[in-house]
Amino acid sequence: MNNVVLVGRFTRDPDVRYTDGGTTIARFSLAVDRRFKSDNGPTADFPNCVAFGKTAEFIEKYFRQGMRIGVQGRIQTGSYENQEGAKVYTTDVVVENCEFVESKAASEDSGFAGTAGQQGGSGRPDADGFMHIPDGIDDELPFN
Repeated sequence: MNNVVLVGRFTRDPDVRYTDGGTTIARFSLAVDRRFKSDNGPTADFPNCVAFGKTAEFIEKYFRQGMRIGVQGRIQTGSYENQEGAKVYTTDVVVENCEFVESKAASEDSGFAGTAGQQGGSGRPDADGFMHIPDGIDDELPFN
């Protein structure tokens, strides 16, 4: 079974490109904290991720550097020859599903506010503990 689930922060804004056929492709890397940390060793991993189609459009619209995201997908390996003729091996997480894992307010409080999510409500819960979801957002979400 090839299944990956990650929660991490964007190390940079997603790099979004479009194919001639109109497919959206978003490439990005995440800083994912390690659960168990060794002395003097790395405390995080930085996997490269790629998303396609509606998922890529969702990421492009709502996520920026420093924001947290939850992704589910699969590992994909590949290789190519670079300009010098050397073989380069690649490993990517192909994102099939993604979701917000913190509120807009939490990302603002962390100093990671970008332009993402500017169209929504205040990002703060109402008195009943629920956040306001703007009208028409269902048309923009990549899932039903």
